[in-house]
Amino acid sequence: MRNLQRLISDERAATTIEYCFIAGMISIMILAGVQLIGGNITAKFLGPLANGFP
Repeated sequence: MRNLQRLISDERAATTIEYCFIAGMISIMILAGVQLIGGNITAKFLGPLANGFP
């Protein structure tokens, strides 16, 4: 019974899950930003080159 009470009152796993969720959301935002910026840079620098060739 004592082990069950300790297991129920332990909040380390919940905190770990919260931190993983936050890290996952930050990584998704970084990937979206990099893709957006990468597309704009590609269009700006490689767009004129692509338009110059038939």
